[in-house]
Order: sequence, then structure tokens, then C-alpha cells
Amino acid sequence: TIYSGMEVEMFLEADRYRESSRDRLGYEARHIVIGKVARLFHLKGHEYLIRAAGELVAQRSDVRFLLVGDGVLRGQLQKQINRAGLGEFFQFVGLVDPARIPEYLAAMDIVVHTSLREGLARVLPQALLVGRPVVSYDIDGAGEVVLPGRTGFLIPPRSVEALSSSLGALAEDPDLRDRMASAGRRLCEQRFRHQVMAAQLRD
Repeated sequence: TIYSGMEVEMFLEADRYRESSRDRLGYEARHIVIGKVARLFHLKGHEYLIRAAGELVAQRSDVRFLLVGDGVLRGQLQKQINRAGLGEFFQFVGLVDPARIPEYLAAMDIVVHTSLREGLARVLPQALLVGRPVVSYDIDGAGEVVLPGRTGFLIPPRSVEALSSSLGALAEDPDLRDRMASAGRRLCEQRFRHQVMAAQLRD
């Protein structure tokens, strides 16, 4: 397998934006920010995250949810959030310049991926390169980088209970977040360098 390479340095160095990015987005030091980077579109699974958020917020009020991306389902998702009484816990930032994705990942503490169909979503290695553990549905290529118990949690698609409990475990334990993030960074740092991809293709 030759992995699709990228410029990894911008993600490895992203934590320099953490404080300014969180300030700009209105997060306090106590907040555990759970982020998702995806179009607001069918099969991206935002509805499962919103349902899991209801369970998680009932246990701890310090979690916040940051949604990066835009799409045709924004209004529908906003209604679902409002009906669940979760308006104060969710923030939509819309479509952002790809060059600014590291800034938003840096503001997060956990990255979640709830798509139901995807190859290997770029956000998974990107999150791990920034140093964020991931919770992902076990679909398609996710298991290439989400190693259960090592770099994050890989859970059954459409499961709300497993999603909520996995996010809760990471929100509860900063040491677990750090261990998974370090392992994820080691896994992805060389594998996803564009120079490595080019060398493998030449070989």
C-alpha cells in the first residue's frame, strides 16, 4: 500500500495555534472540545454525533462540539441540535480554507469521524499528526490509522452508545488522550509524508 501523501509539517506544528484558536472560538481552558471536519451532507453521520452529544452532556457540562464544514444539511442539523437543547454546546464554523484546518484541529482535544462511507478520510491522519486521539466508525480505511486502544477508538457504524462512551472515556482521561495522540503521531509522521509517497511510487 502506498498512502496518499501530504505536507505533514503544517500539522506537526499546529499546536502553536492552539491558544489563539481556542480564544478566537470562545473556548475556556476547562472545555473539552470534540471536533468533526466534514461536509454537512448525507452519510457523514453528524446526526449520530448529535445524539451521542445528548448523552455525553448529561454526564459532563464541560464538553463542546466544533463542526468544521458546510453543506445542504446545515439547517436540518441545527434544528436537531436545538430540539435536543444542545445549542450552547455546538459551534458551526462553516467552510474554511484547507490551509487553516491545522488551526481548527489544534483547538480540539478529540476528533470524531462518523461517516458511513469513506476511503481513508484525510482528517484521521491529520488529527493524529496534530496530536489528537480519534474516535471513528469502523468503515472502509479507518482501521488503517485508528488502532483500537492505541491511537483511538474504532466502533460499530451508527452506534450512538459506543460513540458516547468512547468520547466520554477520552474526555475523562487526559493521560489516555496524550498516549493515544503520541502513538498516532508516530504512526503517521513518516507514512503520510508526500516525499515517502513519491519515493514509493518511483520504486
